[in-house]
Amino acid sequence: MRYDVSRIRALLEQRKPGHTLPQAFYRDPEFHEFDLDAIFGRRWLFAGLEIDLPKPTGYVTLKIGRSSVVLVRAADGQIRGFFNTCRHRGAEICQETQGRVGRLVCPYHQWTYGLDGQLLAAGGMPADFDKSSHGLKPIHLEVVAGTIFICLADSPPDFAPIKEGFEPLLAPHQLAEAKIAHEATIVEKGNWKLVMENARECYHCHARHPELMKCFPDIPKKKHRTDEPATTAFIEACEAKGLPTGPFIHEGFEANRFALRGGARSFTLDGQPAVKKLLGNVGDGNIGSLRFALDPNSFAHAVGDYAFLFWCWPKGPEETLVHMKWVVNKDAVEGADYDLARLTQLWQTTNDQDLWLVENNQRGVNSEGYQSGPYSPENERTLIQFTDWYVTQARRALS
Repeated sequence: MRYDVSRIRALLEQRKPGHTLPQAFYRDPEFHEFDLDAIFGRRWLFAGLEIDLPKPTGYVTLKIGRSSVVLVRAADGQIRGFFNTCRHRGAEICQETQGRVGRLVCPYHQWTYGLDGQLLAAGGMPADFDKSSHGLKPIHLEVVAGTIFICLADSPPDFAPIKEGFEPLLAPHQLAEAKIAHEATIVEKGNWKLVMENARECYHCHARHPELMKCFPDIPKKKHRTDEPATTAFIEACEAKGLPTGPFIHEGFEANRFALRGGARSFTLDGQPAVKKLLGNVGDGNIGSLRFALDPNSFAHAVGDYAFLFWCWPKGPEETLVHMKWVVNKDAVEGADYDLARLTQLWQTTNDQDLWLVENNQRGVNSEGYQSGPYSPENERTLIQFTDWYVTQARRALS
């Protein structure tokens, strides 16, 4: 066993309701191993976009803790996922982060697999060797309106409610027909839970994200207010354009559309659209932002002219790999329909600020002076929900 179950259970019981987790959960190698099993090994995870695999024979690889997985688009257009591990002696098959192949060939002994995961060739094996029982181990994969979700568990949680509730909200943005304008990957020297806690609240935004707060709305006292005149008018305007607003909430997944601040139409420094061609069937593009987030690893915003997506993978107790993508209309031309620097500036600035905040948070958590602190019930209610969700999943894994 890579971790002491009794120690983890005891520290979970010590956590005060409405407070941050005990220190070990944010810095201890043993707890990192536990998270890989209890959270990233059992829950649905955001993994990318259909347009990451625009053509048949394309593949991408992802490293999730100890496990590498490969997502492939076969000749029939279907996207499938497998553990990136040869069924012979376990060698990793695909080493690159993306590429195109007609077959998956292990570099060690050339065992060869089709893009459906079936073993096609295994030289030197006896005549009675059964290739059909040695295909790649599949992972569970769901595609929703151009987004990809995966689960590494043998028996994943039911995804049908998420797909049913989320698809109508995202479908108008037509992400499956869009293109990636820019992507970036960074490593933040902080525990993945600190990365996601920072992304789940805006208590810090006025002080640390002045650029973002030119267009991001203030936090309402209630999480989803629908009884105020301005909110009612916004919902009615969106629905008149064929855009449902939500909210949709289900076991760690949440999506809702909200109005931007001060009449802003996009997430840019001046609040005006960065792309001339709108993203999908979104009317005049003045539609606020559709925010969607999945515990444990992602959040995204889709506005009228582009979408910004953020997701992470734990690399170590104090290290997290963060991916970001900016998505635009497939016909938008850089230099003519958008300026890349202007398109990316607001979220890139925000990400740089958040990197510093997370790493500073980690340094403080590592101190002998750290004690679990109280969340603000009003301004950090989403953190209470996130940490309660984490504790529930951890206890479930230990049961």
